[in-house]
Amino acid sequence: MTAMPDFRFAPLSWSPDKARAIAQQERLVLGDEHWELVRSLQEFYARHHNVAINMRELQDALEEKFHHKGGMKYLFTLLPGGPVAQGCRLAGLTAPAGAVDRGFGSVA
Repeated sequence: MTAMPDFRFAPLSWSPDKARAIAQQERLVLGDEHWELVRSLQEFYARHHNVAINMRELQDALEEKFHHKGGMKYLFTLLPGGPVAQGCRLAGLTAPAGAVDRGFGSVA
């Protein structure tokens, strides 16, 4: 099975349907902006496959890529659970260390 043209960097076990199911569980409605973030995360991970993903480098890359829309602040409007943590779940990726602070408690 080859990767889908729109998601050429997607993990083999990932599919848009899996992302939609996760989004539904997290009460998100995915639009084009969400898919753009998913593709960006998948590409970043594919280009850094031989090294541990650094949270700061990933945030900087997302800030740069989406700067024209408002950077990380904009991405938090799309994914209030965190553009990295929630975005990685949607993209079928393991979030880097520091993306989720389990000791911080719930804010919901």
